[in-house]
Amino acid sequence: MGALLSVQAPAITQTHLPTVHFAEKPALLPVKKQTETDGTDLLSLQELLETRCPSLFTEFKPLWWLFNGHLQTIYCVLGDFSNRDHMTYRRTYLRVADGGTLGLDFAPVDQSSVKEDAPIVVVQHGLTGGSYEPYVRAVLSHACAPVEKGGLGYRAVVINFRGCAGVPLTSYRLYSAGHTDDTRNALAYIHHQFPKARLLGLGFSLGSNVLTRYLGEEGAQTRLQSVCALACPWDLKANNHGLLTSFLGKHIYSKGMGGNLQNLLKKHIDSLTGDPTHHVAIAAKTAVGLSNPTLADFDQEFTRIAGGPPPHFPFPSSDDYYVWGSSDKMIPDITVPFLSINADDDPVVRHVPMHGGENGSVVMVLTKRGGHLGWFKAGDGFVDRWTTRPILEWLKLMGEDLAPSADSSRAPKLFVDEEGWLREEGRPHLGCKELSETVVEGNSGEAGILQGL
Repeated sequence: MGALLSVQAPAITQTHLPTVHFAEKPALLPVKKQTETDGTDLLSLQELLETRCPSLFTEFKPLWWLFNGHLQTIYCVLGDFSNRDHMTYRRTYLRVADGGTLGLDFAPVDQSSVKEDAPIVVVQHGLTGGSYEPYVRAVLSHACAPVEKGGLGYRAVVINFRGCAGVPLTSYRLYSAGHTDDTRNALAYIHHQFPKARLLGLGFSLGSNVLTRYLGEEGAQTRLQSVCALACPWDLKANNHGLLTSFLGKHIYSKGMGGNLQNLLKKHIDSLTGDPTHHVAIAAKTAVGLSNPTLADFDQEFTRIAGGPPPHFPFPSSDDYYVWGSSDKMIPDITVPFLSINADDDPVVRHVPMHGGENGSVVMVLTKRGGHLGWFKAGDGFVDRWTTRPILEWLKLMGEDLAPSADSSRAPKLFVDEEGWLREEGRPHLGCKELSETVVEGNSGEAGILQGL
């Protein structure tokens, strides 16, 4: 996994602190002066995190009855979070140029109560999740709360993948860990709606992989000012193969994720099989007929074929798709502040590039225990997540403390064409158009889909 470098805040004496790796030369960032009305200081990313994100350097102490990564992960799936962190969203359905549909869930519902330049947290959820996921709500319930009620006063937008969280499937294409054009279209729309707002990326599991790949592909043209990635799967081939080497990995986690994808596909099978001779329709029929598939089984029969557009898709095999879709090789090309948090006992993600590509903009954190998207600890009368406070501190730092960057306007220019499509200059294959809006209650999941994966 590369060399590890532990960085500790001076006052901390715990013995199970997270491992925090900064590059040898952390990026210097323009920071608003706290004692003057104008002007900026240049401070290193390491200094900023040590002083303004102190909880990142504190020990994660799991609940006594969730003492290992398996229990933490299983509780993420089976735990009852219905009484915590309630969220309601205003959903905008977007039609994209290839005929697909995205569901963008905005919070708070009353957008008029938020300043037009308030930072926006742009969320990408896990494998088959959506804006209803407890790990999403745990952050957004605080980030979107008014400042006078202890929140950040930010907007948030959850980009629900095609077919997820009640979003209809309207094309012969699903989504995948590596395809990023839907993210581009969504970010273009969000920026067009709120041109004065900073966009702060927040990804969970597969969504982290998509955001990391987007950053690497875009380089200095990214519309995101920063990204925080939780439980990113990084090396898809190594981590998917790793699941198959143990009984729990194969029969609990891999089959749980494969079953989720299969059940999601079954919900949309009619949309995918209108033309029974289409290669995606043929793949869909095969995939829904699999018996208790692992994630690798499903990806072999369907994702490698329908997880994105040509020329990449279809891939010869799932391994070819995994190699192409991995995000670890994108780390050196990231140009904005990037915080990654993984757990050392995550049963799903066993390979983490803790060297961070020696990229000065990248900070890699590995906690002692936490499972996959767990990090459950004791709260004040409830089960809390250790990651919530570090994420909120990071969002505040990126959204408020940093001065605007001179490099933040390099993204392709936007225009609306004669048919009403929002497009980016130089990218004719992209485009989106608003279809409709509705209000959605975001506190319960989908039937047949396990939460937390």
